[in-house]
Amino acid sequence: MPLSPYLSFSGQCNQAIDFYQQALQAELTYKITFGEMPKPPDEEYEDGCASGQPFSERDIAHANLRIAGSDIMLSDGKPNDAAWAGFTLSLSTDDIAQGKAWFDALAASGRITMPWQETFWAQGFGMVTDKFGAPWMVNVAKPMSDA
Repeated sequence: MPLSPYLSFSGQCNQAIDFYQQALQAELTYKITFGEMPKPPDEEYEDGCASGQPFSERDIAHANLRIAGSDIMLSDGKPNDAAWAGFTLSLSTDDIAQGKAWFDALAASGRITMPWQETFWAQGFGMVTDKFGAPWMVNVAKPMSDA
């Protein structure tokens, strides 16, 4: 079973899904809102959500995106989280034009932490924090030499 990142967007998950679909050609493979989830019979509900639950019916309970052959999971869960820390999403391709396009799209309304450039290991590499605060590395590795 593969390891997949799970990102929480605190009310901005629909916008994140739309952004990643456009910026990274992500494929939405599953999405369910809190309003679409089955309601347990023993709980009281106000406005379609469990009492004390901070989510609206339109908030995303769970979604799955396929990006460049890998899956990430997303949700509006975990409200009031501060900032994300201690991880970076890494996106790789063999196509330098594709890598640069991904980098530029993620950088739109985001913050570049390392400009797109050639490095000793990559034809192109850059680091960016997107407009939702998710950190990304985009890498186009140099071909391995036969030496």
